[in-house]
Amino acid sequence: MKILFVSLGCDKNLVDSEMMLGMLQERGFTFTDDETEADVVVVNTCCFINDAKEESINTLLAMSELRKSGQVKALIAAGCLAQRYREEIQTEIPEVDAILGTTAIDSIVAAVEEVLAGQGQNHYSDINAAPVTGKKRVVTTGGHFAYLKIAEGCDKHCTYCIIPKVRGSYRSVPMESLVEEAKELAENGVKELILVAQETTLYGVDLYGKKSLPELLRRLAAISGIFWIRILYCYPEEITDELIDTIASEPKVCHYLDIPIQHASDPVLKRMGRRTNEGELRAMVEKLRVRIPDICLRTTLISGFPGETEEDFEELYRFVNEMEFDRLGVFTYSQEEDTPAAGMSDQVEEAEKERRREELMELQQAVAFEKAETMVGRILTVMIEGKVADEETYVARTYRDAPNVDGYLFLNTSASLMTGDLVKVRVTDWNEYDLIGEIYHE
Repeated sequence: MKILFVSLGCDKNLVDSEMMLGMLQERGFTFTDDETEADVVVVNTCCFINDAKEESINTLLAMSELRKSGQVKALIAAGCLAQRYREEIQTEIPEVDAILGTTAIDSIVAAVEEVLAGQGQNHYSDINAAPVTGKKRVVTTGGHFAYLKIAEGCDKHCTYCIIPKVRGSYRSVPMESLVEEAKELAENGVKELILVAQETTLYGVDLYGKKSLPELLRRLAAISGIFWIRILYCYPEEITDELIDTIASEPKVCHYLDIPIQHASDPVLKRMGRRTNEGELRAMVEKLRVRIPDICLRTTLISGFPGETEEDFEELYRFVNEMEFDRLGVFTYSQEEDTPAAGMSDQVEEAEKERRREELMELQQAVAFEKAETMVGRILTVMIEGKVADEETYVARTYRDAPNVDGYLFLNTSASLMTGDLVKVRVTDWNEYDLIGEIYHE
C-alpha cells in the first residue's frame, strides 16, 4: 500500500507529519509523491489564517475527487482544520473517510487500517493531552536540518489567534524525550536543530516550574554531531537574561532570534492581547544587540488589525525604520471566526490592510539591502543546501538564515561539496536579500 502524504501549514505541523510518516513506515507502508500511484492520501491541514484554510480545503477537495473516482482507496484529514471543522468536513466533503484531531496523530496507523478494512472512524483525544513523544520520524527537510518541537499549544490567547482552541494549552515535551529525539536525529545526519513551538521561551514552566529553555539548549549542545541550534518563536516578554547569556556563550547556538512582536503601537498591542508595549520592545531589542552584537533579529507584524488608525500605522512604520530588524515579514490581518478580534468594531478594509503591508515591506527591503551590504568582507561559516545546476555555484545558508524564510549565500567554487557541509567563506558581494561568497583560506 502506497501513501501520499500532504503536509500543509507551519513547521510545527511538519513535525507531526514526520511522526505520522515514521509510524506508517514502521507498519510497512511505503510513500509516493505521485497521486496516480497512491492507495491512501493523508492531508495534514492548517487553519491559522484564511489563506491557509483555503489551501487546506482546496487540497481536500482535490483529493476527494480521486477518492470519488476510486483512484485512491482512502482519504484521511488530520491537523488543525480537521480539529476545528470536523463536522463541516464530514458534511461538505463526505469522501473523507476519517478525521484525526491535533492530539491524535499517534492513531494514524489505526485510522489507515480501519479505513482500508471498510471501518473508517474518527480519532480525537483531549485537546490538552500530553504531547506525543518517542516516535521515530521520517525527516523530510533534506536530512541535514530538522525541526524539534519542544512544546504544544499556547496560553497567551492573543485576540486574533485560534491556536489555543485547536492546539490546547501550553504543554512542554519532557526534556529527556527531546534529548533522545535530538540524539537520534544527529545519528541520522542532522547537523542543525531548529527549535519550534507556539512559543519556545516558556519551555518547561509547566513541567519544571521555571523557564528551562537555557538548560535544554545546553543539553542539546552537548550532543555530538549537532553543530547549529536555532530558536524560533520567542515571545519578547519571556526572554530572560539567562537565555541571552546562554545564546551568547554557547558556540552551537546561532546568534539568531525570531521574535514575533506583531505591532508597536500601544493601543493596537493592547487590543491584540499582547503582553508588551513599545517601550519594552525597544528595550529588549537594545539589550539583545548590546549583549550579542552580531545577533540577527527576525520579527513578524500584522497590518490592518481592527481599529488600527493611520496614526497607529505611522507609529509602527517609524518603529520598523528605527529598529532596523535584520529579517521581517508582514501579514495582513485575517478575521478568524471564534476569536475576540473577529467581533471588534472598526475592521480595516482589505485594500487598506494591503497598502500598509506593502509600505512596511518596501521600508524593510531598503533596510535589508543595507544590512546585506554591510556583510561584505565578513568571514562566516555556512551550511551547504545544494548546487546550482550546470554551474560551479552552491546554495548555502549562514547563521542569519533560517530555512525557507530567509535568504541564501551563493558560494562560487569548483570544490566538490555535499549538502549539509559546513564551510568557512568570505562574503564578497550581495544581491538584494542574498549574499555572494568564496571559500575562505586561512
